[in-house]
Order: sequence, then structure tokens, then C-alpha cells
Amino acid sequence: MGQKDLFDDSTMTFGEHLEVLRVHLWKAIIGLVIGTILAFWISRPVILEIQKPVVAAMDRVFGRKGLELKIADKEAMQQVESKGFLGSLKEWWNKQRPAQPTLDELASASDPAMNLTIDLRDIMRALHDAAPERYPAVDEEQATVPLSIPLEGTAFGKMIGSMRYETLRPRTDGPDEAFMIYLKVSLAVGFVIASPWIIYQLWLFVAAGLYPNERHLVYRYMPLSIVLFLGGVAFCFYLVLPYVLTFLFQFNDWLEIRPEVKIGSWIMFAMVVSLMFGISFQLPLVMVLLEKISLVPARLYREHRRWAILIIAFLSMVLTPSDPVSMLMMMFPLLILYEFGILLCGQGSGKRSPFEAQTA
Repeated sequence: MGQKDLFDDSTMTFGEHLEVLRVHLWKAIIGLVIGTILAFWISRPVILEIQKPVVAAMDRVFGRKGLELKIADKEAMQQVESKGFLGSLKEWWNKQRPAQPTLDELASASDPAMNLTIDLRDIMRALHDAAPERYPAVDEEQATVPLSIPLEGTAFGKMIGSMRYETLRPRTDGPDEAFMIYLKVSLAVGFVIASPWIIYQLWLFVAAGLYPNERHLVYRYMPLSIVLFLGGVAFCFYLVLPYVLTFLFQFNDWLEIRPEVKIGSWIMFAMVVSLMFGISFQLPLVMVLLEKISLVPARLYREHRRWAILIIAFLSMVLTPSDPVSMLMMMFPLLILYEFGILLCGQGSGKRSPFEAQTA
């Protein structure tokens, strides 16, 4: 007696499957349109948040050049510090990197460490010229008397802050680029808002063709996949990019070149690099998939760690920009995730592949 065909109970034709797919895709597109419309009201804060790393890096490397800053007054700069992402670890995090002031804070705040040093004789000379009967003439043979005047809170100090604001603002290539960037960011934010609905519609179509144990695997690992992806994106944006930008801008400064940051190029750079980190953080699930389909046993992962380190280093070099900082900051987390993937594979190594279970 021959083995029963697994698709004997299927009653839908290929055309009917396409019709069902079309319905779910249209529902997903409608959700995307609604999400994009809602995103028009919140895209401005998103764009301002995206600018923070590049503005902070520019300020650290170029913003204070030519200003006589005092190292002892470094703590005063924390007054314009933006709120950190790490929450309860904020105090520790602040010790690891400088503050990240926003553009608005730079525009409204003068540098508390900036002083104006002038010769006191010049003041006395000007007073004598204005009222010689009240102020005596200055002895030209007298030594220079420097006078340091703090500019914090003064009109001149605020003017310097405004000048810094203008030099740090990202630029556009034309009058319409800002509008087009707003539309693109709104579309991306709208996709994020509508992503639960879009994933749900696609899942309704895919789940109909899966066996119960296959659906169980999706239910089990999908939340972990989302957490790993979002964790990779957040890790890149809030930890990797500040150090990468500082390194790259310092190299520009070493060559005495001032970069002209374009907002379109920066947003694309930040999105692509963050996306690469989010995808690379799926490494444990890729390892589990290869183990589930009996292509790579868990034992092989443990026995070939050296090759794994070499492959991870190569992938980190390919998926990140050309600087070594971003490569290392991707490589080390992936090595940790590799060990986590071995742990996940070890938990289910005694179970049969879902494909073997169906044919048994």
C-alpha cells in the first residue's frame, strides 16, 4: 500500500491561492497607508532624534575648535545633555561618552566654559577717551593685565551658541529634499506602525499551508526574532554610531577636512547600518534553523568555533562601513550570540526535525 500524499486534502487550486494572497496583500497595503497617514504627525520628532548622533559627534570634534574651553568646566556641559537610552544605567553611561546636546539646546545655550580674555588696559584706555576728566590716562609701560570675562548667559555667548547651531545643522541638496525626506521617513515610520497588521495578514496566508508543529516553531521563535532585531537596531543607533561618527570625524579633523553632512545621506547611512545590525543579530535563529533541518548539527557548532570566529569577522567587515570601530562593535556581540545559538540548539538537539516528523 503506497504512502498517502500529504496534499490529498488540499482543495484550493493555484489560482485560488493567488486570490487569497491578493486579498491579504491588499489588506496589508491598506494598513500601511493608514500607518503612513498617522506617521505624518510624528515624523518630525523621529527626524530630530535621528540627527542627534551626528550633531553630537560634530559638536565633539568640530563644535568647540577655536573656543578656549576649560577641562575643569567639563561637568558644566552636562546641563545641555540629552536623556540617555539606558535608563537606570544613565549615570554609568554618562561616564563613558560626552553629552549629546540637541540642536535646539545648542542654539539657545552659550558655552559655560567659554571666556573672553581682554587686556584691562584697553578698557581703561577706552574709558579715558570717553571721560578724560574722570579716568586717568593709561601708563603704556605697564605690563599687560589680562581680564577674563565669562560669556555664559550673555548676548555674545548666545550668539556663539547660535553660530555653533548653524555650523552643526545637517544640510540639504535642494529646496525640495527636506520635504522628500519627510515623506520617506513617514513611510518608514508608517511601516513600523502597521508592521503588526502586515505581519498578521501575511501570517494568515502562510499559516494555512503549515503543519501544527511548524506553526509551533514560528510561535516559539518569532518573539525572539523581533527582540533580537530591535535590539540590534537600538544597539547600533545608540551605542555604535556615536563612536563610529566620532572616529570618522576625528580622521577628517586629522586631515584638516571639515565634512559637509547632508541629511539625506546621513539618514540613509544610519538606516542601512542599523538594519545590518538588526539582521546580523538573527544569527542564533539561523543556527537553530540549520540544526532543525539537520543540515548543521549542534556538535559541529561547538567543534568549529575558530572557523565561526573567522566567518563572523568577515561578515562584520562586509556588513559595516569601512572603519574598524563598527566592525569590532558588530563582531563581539555576534560572538556572544553565537554561543547563545549553541545553547538554543542544545535545548532542542534531542528532538526530531519537523520534516522528519511529517514523513514518519
